[in-house]
Amino acid sequence: MDNNTLEFKGGWGMSLVPVLVFFVFCILLFVVFLSYDMHALAMGGFLGILIGSWFAKDSKTYWNSVIKGIASPNSITIVLILFVVGMFTEMIKDSGLSEGFIWIASQIGITGGMFVAFTFITCCIVATATGSSIGTMFVAYPIFFVAGTELGCDPILLAGAITSGCIFGDNLAPVSDTTVASASTQLYKDRKTAADIAGVVSSRFRYSIVAGIVTVMIFAILGGSVEDVSRSTTELGNPVSLIMLIPVTILIFTAIKTRDIFKALSVGLLTGIVTGLLAGIFTFPSLFSSSGELGNNVTGFLPNGISYMMGTVTLVISVFGIMGILQAAGTMDRVVNAIINSRLTKTTLGTELAIALGACVTCVFYGGVTSAAILTFGPVADEAGTRKNIHPYRRANLVDGFVNSLPVVVPFLSAFVFISAALSGLSPVDVAKGLVYPVLLFLTLLVAVLTGWGLRYEGDNGEQQKTYEKAS
Repeated sequence: MDNNTLEFKGGWGMSLVPVLVFFVFCILLFVVFLSYDMHALAMGGFLGILIGSWFAKDSKTYWNSVIKGIASPNSITIVLILFVVGMFTEMIKDSGLSEGFIWIASQIGITGGMFVAFTFITCCIVATATGSSIGTMFVAYPIFFVAGTELGCDPILLAGAITSGCIFGDNLAPVSDTTVASASTQLYKDRKTAADIAGVVSSRFRYSIVAGIVTVMIFAILGGSVEDVSRSTTELGNPVSLIMLIPVTILIFTAIKTRDIFKALSVGLLTGIVTGLLAGIFTFPSLFSSSGELGNNVTGFLPNGISYMMGTVTLVISVFGIMGILQAAGTMDRVVNAIINSRLTKTTLGTELAIALGACVTCVFYGGVTSAAILTFGPVADEAGTRKNIHPYRRANLVDGFVNSLPVVVPFLSAFVFISAALSGLSPVDVAKGLVYPVLLFLTLLVAVLTGWGLRYEGDNGEQQKTYEKAS
């Protein structure tokens, strides 16, 4: 839309009312109520849209802007991917894959700091496979935290290992909502085609693995407890579920090979269903069935996967509605121009630092809700980075990486910290102390920005140029 097609009483600044209302609900939910509810957060977004309409000069133009934002190709693409991801995620969770890794630890006899490091690695794999950081946390804490505290692990670092592993997957997984959002909001020069997810993930791996390796070493060295081991590791785990690594591997391979996330998800889901049924992990009713309880509810991981993603999908819709308002009012252009015209963005280095700072601040404002932060700041990074010819892969990696770094560690403004505290019984401050990986990811990306490591420029042919040029 052109600038100022949507006008507000009191000037364009009133277009920020929906954002401010949404931010108030972030604080209310995460700081006051200590609740992580995507539906409630989406409600805050929709209330912000409603309240913002009171200040619009023309109601019809205002609501057309909301609808255009919600109906944008990026919004619809993300919604479609999230629904398919939901089914795959629930399948992996129902398979009990994490218990297979517990069995490995029991056979090797891992305890103390080594179990903390093992837990981090396992959560990295599971979260990368499912693409669900929060879902992995709910699955992993009852298994790893309970077992680890009995196997000589430091509780603070053990909780940090679980949550850090989940954040690793949230940042790297090709089926993660943040990966989808960061890729989808970064467009090529044609301004029509978004960065492909497989390319984004493959170029992102270098940063994640460096931070991950150092994290493993720290957990292994410092993760042991002074208390004695009180339980034999041979009592824990179940090896059967490890067979579900087959569909996970196939999904990741297909995504990288074809660069088609829909094809990868379809193949992964189908392979997972067949593998699970043949191995006896699933029965047909576990896929889809009708229960006579509670009014003939439909159960199974396929419908549950759709239900699981409804909160996130609703949040996506509300955020894109707000984005439609900001774009129609010209607010996004003003923000981008302010960044571009600042002294900081006179150089490529300065632009990348501005993207890093903006991503972190936005995520803190949104209470550590990484997906909402990316959906809000992603378009700003897209415009700013495009003007400096920074490749969409690089922009997506900076936005996704930085929102998954220091902002998720803030003790009283991070959904990850609140959930970890609730599941572990530790205080938010203690949980924050154990979040090693996000801090190291921040440092890794900061070094990448300052040194130009991994920096690429987009070629003149944009999306049609399969390889991208190295920065000079």
